[in-house]
Amino acid sequence: MLDQLVRLCAADDVDEGAGHRVSIPGREDLAVFKVNGEFFVTDDLCTHATASLSEDGYIEGHVIECTWHQGKFDLRTGQVLAPPCVRPLRVYTPVILDDGIYIKAEGLLPRSLL
Repeated sequence: MLDQLVRLCAADDVDEGAGHRVSIPGREDLAVFKVNGEFFVTDDLCTHATASLSEDGYIEGHVIECTWHQGKFDLRTGQVLAPPCVRPLRVYTPVILDDGIYIKAEGLLPRSLL
């Protein structure tokens, strides 16, 4: 099973109510968020103006707000909650294993296909 997973980070790397950026060779960065003890994984860049959500975003409940233009997304679904964003945020299902946060390798698209 581990060969089908990509390790993103240790669970301890992500503070409650915060985001953590993860770089994976060959693709855009991902963001891991922790809200009420639950982990969420999304693409790191806002779909409107490519701001880093893990570094510049503001979390309130399950909503991440891009501080560049106040676009908002639901961390659980990637659904757009506020303009100027119109394209949803890509989300991934985290797998917690041995104190690490992983996602399925098959869900990752190469940078050239994003």
